[in-house]
Amino acid sequence: MQLNTANQWGGASLAVERNRVLRNTYYLLSLTMIPTAIGAMAGIALQFQMSMMWGLLLFLGVSFGAFYAIERTKNSPMGVVILLAWTGFMGLWLSQMLQRVLAFSNGAQLIGMAAVGTGAIFFTLATIATVTKKDFSFMGKFLFIGLVVVVLAAIANIFLAIPALSLTISAVCVLLFSAYILYDVSQIVNGGETNYVTATLALYLDIYNLFTSLLNLLSIFGGERD
Repeated sequence: MQLNTANQWGGASLAVERNRVLRNTYYLLSLTMIPTAIGAMAGIALQFQMSMMWGLLLFLGVSFGAFYAIERTKNSPMGVVILLAWTGFMGLWLSQMLQRVLAFSNGAQLIGMAAVGTGAIFFTLATIATVTKKDFSFMGKFLFIGLVVVVLAAIANIFLAIPALSLTISAVCVLLFSAYILYDVSQIVNGGETNYVTATLALYLDIYNLFTSLLNLLSIFGGERD
């Protein structure tokens, strides 16, 4: 009897902790949208642009440096500060794409559609992972392999600039990062991820890449010139 009671208390405590991580993750994730928006607006106002080679080196250097710093400080307030600073940089980086899309007469509409589509996909998949509590950890290895292939293809296409490859990469990324949302939320719900800072980083990357991929597809198929 005492053992059953202890197990019940242990299970309840574990559920409370996982809910706390999920709640803090969603709160911090919503907070990351502020520096992202500020960075994007600043980049548009300044007409921020980078060359392909130097831009790639800068992006990789800042991002991997931020990932390392976040991992080292994830259990302290500094981890949140570094994460928010990095999302501001990501907003600045995003401004380059937004400027190209805003060159279309319906550019603002395309951006809005991509944002709504991203929100709808995230809400749907996050709800499925949370409500069903199904463990999607089995997807991890396949998703990582897919991610490596996509990254290599994207880097190659920076230099090749093949429109059909760009279209294919964006379509694959929509599916890949939608699946990653399911996987990453499931990790939190089922206790595979216990730190809300690193959980937020993972979900932010999912949303960011899903949004840019959707926006690229919409601009290809629906962009209108004056």
